[in-house]
Amino acid sequence: MSAAAPAIDQLRELAPGMPPFSYLPHTWAWLVLAVLVLMLLGLWAALRWRHWQRNRYRREALARLDAMASSEGDQRLIALRGLPELLKRVALSMPGAPPVASLGGAQWQTFLEQRAPQPLPAGFTDTLHLLAYAPDTALRTLDAQQVSTLFMTSRGWIEGHHVAV
Repeated sequence: MSAAAPAIDQLRELAPGMPPFSYLPHTWAWLVLAVLVLMLLGLWAALRWRHWQRNRYRREALARLDAMASSEGDQRLIALRGLPELLKRVALSMPGAPPVASLGGAQWQTFLEQRAPQPLPAGFTDTLHLLAYAPDTALRTLDAQQVSTLFMTSRGWIEGHHVAV
C-alpha cells in the first residue's frame, strides 16, 4: 500500500520561535542615556525657539524691506523715504535696545558700522540722510543702481547685524 502525498492545502506555517535574547536593554544605563538624549534634544529645541523668537524683528523688517524694494512709481519715493526709518526701527528693536534713538550723522554711521557683518559703503549714512530730508526732486535723480545698492546694503545689515547678548 502506498501512502498518498499530502495536498498543498494541508500544509501549515510553522510558528516562529522565541529569540534566544531580548531586544530590550538589560541595564539601567541605557535608560539614563535615553533620558539624557531627550533632555539635550529638549534643550536644543528650547534654544532654537528662543533664537527664532528673538529674531522676529529681523523677519518683519526684511518683509517690510522686500515690500519697499518691489514698489514702483510714487510708491517707490515713499519707500525710499521710509528706508532710514526702517533701519532706525530695527536698531531700536534689537534685544537689549542700545541707546540709538538720538544718534545721527557720524555717530549713526559708527553704530551701523560696528554692528555690520561687512564694511558699509562710504557715505551710506549720508545717503540715508538724503533719503530722509532731501526734496523729492533730489530723490528722483537717484539711478536704479544706487537704489538697488541701498536696498542690498540695508538687507545685508538687517540680516547680519551683531547683537550683543
